[in-house]
Amino acid sequence: MTAQSKGRLIGVGTGPGDPELLTLKAVRALAEADVLAHFAKRGGNGNARAIVEGRLKPGVVELPLHYPVTTEIAKSHDDYKAHILAFYEESAAVVARHLDAGRTVAVLSEGDPLFYGSYMHLHVRLAHLYPTEVVPGVTAMSGCWSATGQPIVQGDDVLTVLPGTMSEFELARRLNDTDAAVIMKVGRNLPKIRRALETTGRLERAFYVERGTMANGATMRLADKADDAAPYFSIVLVPGWLGRPGSVTASGVVL
Repeated sequence: MTAQSKGRLIGVGTGPGDPELLTLKAVRALAEADVLAHFAKRGGNGNARAIVEGRLKPGVVELPLHYPVTTEIAKSHDDYKAHILAFYEESAAVVARHLDAGRTVAVLSEGDPLFYGSYMHLHVRLAHLYPTEVVPGVTAMSGCWSATGQPIVQGDDVLTVLPGTMSEFELARRLNDTDAAVIMKVGRNLPKIRRALETTGRLERAFYVERGTMANGATMRLADKADDAAPYFSIVLVPGWLGRPGSVTASGVVL
């Protein structure tokens, strides 16, 4: 099969939730797609699919890719790794069949496709075999810090992106070694994240953003959040640029 007869793979970043944050290039890619693939939990279509509602061309073939497991098994467990590896292999094979038939397949990815996105598991398996394009998306973290109105870094500040799934010790160690931080994958990890922030004297500076840029979003100082309940779509931000007017020091003093 020649490259000309193969279909085209497009990883489409949908942004963090607000449909108006779709880029013009993303909208163009959706209009070109013969097949629309999107990852989701079993029984649902996922947030990325909801973001692009009304943007699809008539007759597009929808290809939901449902995770076999989510939180039922610990990610460190061998059973989880086996299930998820087989799932990505099977998903790549299903997408490849459409590509071999000459179709353009757009794969949705919340935020940016190559930043913690499930799309990348297809990309590493298929991009060297088919014509491929990646359409960048507005990341969840930039959508969330814009929602807070807090500058995140300035000048020589160092920004560290941390998954909340890390151990409490490792979270604290890395928080101690950075000027600003974005903590993703919050959910059930919020109590641990809160303790790590308190240990490192950063709790008073931290902001909690829930469903950032979405219609049902919420933003508050983490110290003011009365409980540790957090949905999957939540982020904790620790702004840098401590010398700016109105910034909060580690002791809670406003400059």
